[in-house]
Amino acid sequence: MKKVVKFGGSSLASARQFKKVADIIKSDKSRRYVVPSAPGKRSDKDEKVTDLLYACYDAVAEGRSYKKILEKIKSRYMDIIDGLDLNLNLDHEFDRIEENFLAKAGRDYAASRGEYLNGIVAANFLGFEFVDAAEVIFFDENGNFESEHTNRELSERLEHVEKAVIPGFYGSKPDGTIKTFSRGGSDVTGSIVAKAIHADMYENWTDVSGVLVTDPRIVENPEVIETITYKELRELSYMGASVLHEDAIFPVRKEGIPINIRNTNRPEDKGTLIVESTCRKPRYTITGIAGKKGFCSINIEKAMMNAEVGFGRKVLSVFEQYGISFEHMPSGIDTMTVYVHQSEFEEFEQSVIAGIHRAVEPDTVELESDLALIAVVGRGMRSTRGTAGRIFSALAHARVNVKMIDQGSSEWNIIIGVENDDFETAIRAIYDIFVTTEL
Repeated sequence: MKKVVKFGGSSLASARQFKKVADIIKSDKSRRYVVPSAPGKRSDKDEKVTDLLYACYDAVAEGRSYKKILEKIKSRYMDIIDGLDLNLNLDHEFDRIEENFLAKAGRDYAASRGEYLNGIVAANFLGFEFVDAAEVIFFDENGNFESEHTNRELSERLEHVEKAVIPGFYGSKPDGTIKTFSRGGSDVTGSIVAKAIHADMYENWTDVSGVLVTDPRIVENPEVIETITYKELRELSYMGASVLHEDAIFPVRKEGIPINIRNTNRPEDKGTLIVESTCRKPRYTITGIAGKKGFCSINIEKAMMNAEVGFGRKVLSVFEQYGISFEHMPSGIDTMTVYVHQSEFEEFEQSVIAGIHRAVEPDTVELESDLALIAVVGRGMRSTRGTAGRIFSALAHARVNVKMIDQGSSEWNIIIGVENDDFETAIRAIYDIFVTTEL
């Protein structure tokens, strides 16, 4: 069995955290390929090493004094090395970094050095081989990730390597310059490595015990989702849930490799398993709740509009003309409502209204602002009757006025529109009816 284990910045912020990581890796012999992030914050008042590297490089580029920032970065790594009692000296690496900063190697290069140096430290501490991501992860000259080239080279490189540390977040262009992933960072690297070695599992270790049913800033100590499908995860991520970025999921999804989100500080917790499909029944009717504020609705009314061929297309073409994408479009016999991001719409609102009048000659066009959309997602909803009724009941009991409800054809998600001011109340009410009462 082969596992790829990725550790986030909080998991590798100090020597103490490094020791926890080593214990986790040594407790399972199948954890053979490690993808580290740069050291994160040790406390709320601390700074991430990546942020310090950016600040240092910017100071060099602008001709300002940078030595103090560079010393601060050096001391972070020295604290880790000393705390681990390692016989390791990074002076040569820092000299080369300083030279490249002065030679204007670029902000991507600067940002990547946090992972690079942490990879060297991790490899030395674990006794694993260090594989520089710049040698096995490739971008084209325009900065686009080359998945096939990378998969081929990475597979060949790791085929005869029993245990390796591959730093996350970066790769290289054809001319050798460093390029970082724009989003998902080290999560993406972990997924790419898992695909290349045909891993049985990709473990993503962070500071939470898995994916939460809903936002802990709204519901105190929400339950952890035991198993979630990629499809459910995508629905929740799109509606604002802070989970893995889609770029970090695609490589393993294509290979059918499950992802396990785990907590470095609570390794005994099973975390959340992310899978393509599962026979496991969900613990609750719903899997998760997520949402966003800042929408507005454009309600178009016209008698007999349902008999007018091309009515919807003509309306949407007006939004397209101004580069505005729509989120949802519930409709009735004589009404059609388009939900859009308010920030995108406000600049063009009068032009859009005039365009709709010209395109379809409606009886009325009404706007409503400051709305929120909430997604209730779960594969268990498909086989459970009365889910929408329970949502309505919970919201009515919480005195929340429902502006819109839209159920997808898959029956895996229901979207509810409410006023911004009712957003948190609505999420708590839905959580209580489906999770608290089902515990």
